[in-house]
Amino acid sequence: MASASVLQRLTQRAKQAESMIAALKQQIENIRQNAAITVSKPEEGRLKSENQKLKAEVETLKSQLILAEIRNGVKQVNLPTNRSVVKAEPPKKESAAPPEVKPGVKQAPAAGDKPAQKSEKPDKKEKKDKKKPAAEGEPKAKKGKNEPVGEEKLDVSRLDFRVGQIVDVKKHPDADTLYVEEVDLGEGRNRTVVSGLVNHIPIEQMQNKIAVFMCNLKPAKMRGILSEAMIMCASTPEKVEILNVPAGSVIGDRVTCKAYPGNPDAQLNPKKKVWETLAPDLKVNKEKVAEFRGEPLQIEGKGVLTSTTLSGVKIK
Repeated sequence: MASASVLQRLTQRAKQAESMIAALKQQIENIRQNAAITVSKPEEGRLKSENQKLKAEVETLKSQLILAEIRNGVKQVNLPTNRSVVKAEPPKKESAAPPEVKPGVKQAPAAGDKPAQKSEKPDKKEKKDKKKPAAEGEPKAKKGKNEPVGEEKLDVSRLDFRVGQIVDVKKHPDADTLYVEEVDLGEGRNRTVVSGLVNHIPIEQMQNKIAVFMCNLKPAKMRGILSEAMIMCASTPEKVEILNVPAGSVIGDRVTCKAYPGNPDAQLNPKKKVWETLAPDLKVNKEKVAEFRGEPLQIEGKGVLTSTTLSGVKIK
């Protein structure tokens, strides 16, 4: 009986130790994430300052360009702004030109107003003629209209990154290096995700893991199982780490980049190679912050994505 009570006490103490270790690990992870956010704030301020300077330079160059065009007789289109740079001087020259093309009408003073009316009609015809080149170029315009709106830009806003939780994971029955995960993305149903992480991350660490998933790739079969998303990791040939989400993130949160606003495609067209084009610009910087073309990836109001130990590596 004594040995049974001792064994019971030891078991209870072991459970208490395990819970304390788990709590300490969580505290360490929170400290790491807070440290990463603190490091990124000065860099963010510096980049904002540089952006403001660049905007001022662009505005100056725009003004110089407009003035140069006016000097060279290029017509300016009035825009709904308060700028006084855009003038109507070239149109005035055009309106003064028609009276010069009316010799011989001076001898009929009673009909002096009629030639002026007739001179207005050729102006309208000229305007119609000016539209003809645009009509000739209609095939090109139609091509642009037929393309999806998302095709007009090529940046990270096209990619649908969202926070999800792995609720179940097992090894692929026909592939030794693949996991098959069931992921809750807050859609009312779980998505199946196939990941080649068996050689890098133990299955125990995959279970209930909260991570970032790319959700608008076209679903594809991997060794017979349809994969509906992709888990995002900091990656080298030797080591792979699942990206960490900031504290307070919840399932379904979208990952964005302030420098590249916009809504993601419903589903990427594989023929357009959007993912293949943008992937090289996704990296983890020296401060272990995930970024796109030097701009941090974040969950608005909660913080940035980070890696645990890897820095200066690609995200895929």
